[in-house]
Amino acid sequence: MNKTANSLALTMKDAARLVGVDYRTIKLGIENGTIPTVQLGQRRMIPRAGLLRAFGVDS
Repeated sequence: MNKTANSLALTMKDAARLVGVDYRTIKLGIENGTIPTVQLGQRRMIPRAGLLRAFGVDS
């Protein structure tokens, strides 16, 4: 089973795969503030809902 399909928080690579872009596009979105992130322990993760909103997709 693909964990990304149900995950509420994604890595940059998983987020890129979900919306069909290169992970560098996600990184740039994070750096310029259009894609939100949250700190979970040592990892910076991307909330699924915020990612989809940034790409204009209703979740």
